[in-house]
Amino acid sequence: MNLDKKIILFDGVCNLCNSSIQFVIKRDKNDLFRYAALQSEIGQKLISERNIDIINIDSIILIEPGVAYYTKSDAALQIGMHLKGCRTISRVLIWISSGLRNIVYDYVARNRYRWYGKKDQCMVPTAELRAKFLN
Repeated sequence: MNLDKKIILFDGVCNLCNSSIQFVIKRDKNDLFRYAALQSEIGQKLISERNIDIINIDSIILIEPGVAYYTKSDAALQIGMHLKGCRTISRVLIWISSGLRNIVYDYVARNRYRWYGKKDQCMVPTAELRAKFLN
């Protein structure tokens, strides 16, 4: 695994999550991120290696190999700090207590399928994007 790339684990059947990943891909000008669905074999392996309880953490997960991992709003803001157009707002929001930020995050996470819908299966990346997704 390439240790200089940050890994974003996301809910592969969630329409909001898939749209968010497309948003990140378009703005990842430095090719910093790699992606995997939480439901995928590699996603499950990465979660297991870090003993992350995904039943209690219904969240996007950002893994910085050899450094740390982030969940919920911390993950979203850490990702945002590397994206053009999102840096300033991410740097401002990070100053708000994660407890307060995660109240909003958890509310959206609980309602994401109802509001945005879900797919029957994980998204299949196009041929040009396939290299950005971990197998």
